[in-house]
Amino acid sequence: MTAPATPSRDLAGVTDARRLTEDQQTIADTLADFCQGEAGTREQRERLTDGGTTFHHEPVYRKLAELGYVGACLPEQYGGGGGDIVDLCVFLEETAYGRLPIAATGVTMIVAGAVERFGTEEQKQHYLGRIAAGDAFAIAMSEPGSGSDVASMRTKALVEGEQIVVNGHKTWITCAREADEILLIARSEQTERKHDGLSMVFIPRDTHGLDIRPIETMGGNEQCDVFFTDVTVPTSKVLGTVGGGWGQLVAGLNVERLIIGAIMLGIARRAFDDSLAYVREREQFGKKIGSFQAMKHRVSDLATELRCAELLVYDVARSIAADPHRLLPREASMAKLKVSEVAKRIALEGVQMMGGYGYASEYDMEFYLRQTIASTIYGGTNEIQRDIIGMTYGL
Repeated sequence: MTAPATPSRDLAGVTDARRLTEDQQTIADTLADFCQGEAGTREQRERLTDGGTTFHHEPVYRKLAELGYVGACLPEQYGGGGGDIVDLCVFLEETAYGRLPIAATGVTMIVAGAVERFGTEEQKQHYLGRIAAGDAFAIAMSEPGSGSDVASMRTKALVEGEQIVVNGHKTWITCAREADEILLIARSEQTERKHDGLSMVFIPRDTHGLDIRPIETMGGNEQCDVFFTDVTVPTSKVLGTVGGGWGQLVAGLNVERLIIGAIMLGIARRAFDDSLAYVREREQFGKKIGSFQAMKHRVSDLATELRCAELLVYDVARSIAADPHRLLPREASMAKLKVSEVAKRIALEGVQMMGGYGYASEYDMEFYLRQTIASTIYGGTNEIQRDIIGMTYGL
């Protein structure tokens, strides 16, 4: 069966929920055209992703950077466009909707936020300039024994004179192979409180003693194990203060969770539109299956959930843009929780509506399902997000 045409974004009924400025809408439309030109066909996506196994295509990413989109939300003095987090959400949502294989974007922007908040002027010039130019970065937190309890990490980054020596093992590191450098969070001092004594250190990918191994998953192999054996870098690679890593990490959680929300919003919208296109065209029992009440109600429920998710993402984004230094643990966790759950539901329902075609690797719906399932785990599991939300209510 030929894959159905995707309906226009306006037919999905969600575009206006973003309340974009004229400039932001122009950027969204231009990005949509770019994605269609670069990855609009199944054949293009297969070629760019090595048959659906890798999801960061550096030449496409650098082309976006040359056009100014990657650095659009970075300060102008560091080579960016001077935009804010709303502009970043537009970029992330549209490229995810357009199925553009630039998986390192989210983690790179998390690193950019950390540099912007805690870097020296020299580090900002160096790292933010490189990010705007299209260099990719990864961030390494999780370990085999510390996932949700990330502060229990054991990888060591010890100061020895003018150098930092790193030993340990990080896991589930997104796009570590594609990253030019990895921002490592590791233990620089053994302290009574596990949240103390952590530091952030940049590790170039070609550093001696660094071993990166992909992890095969049902979603491809963009996740990696990273091993550090006497990895040595100068202390100038420390971001912020030695021992201040936990506070620096917490300061970036608004952005990290919203980044995941914006990416999943794009995938949710695409899964919804693809499902809608299918039920409008597929015929059984002599009529379009979308005319059956069961399908109408399913689509109506999903459309309502999708609009709620979009309103939440852009409301939180505007709150952050209005005061970038204010922590919004409740709202940011709500955005990550709600949108990832909505995206997973839409993809799962899409598989059901498309039947065997939704399950077949020949089509995109099963890919959306794999991606959205993973989104409820990374960036802090949704169970952790619920804990955080509960704590903000004194529970």
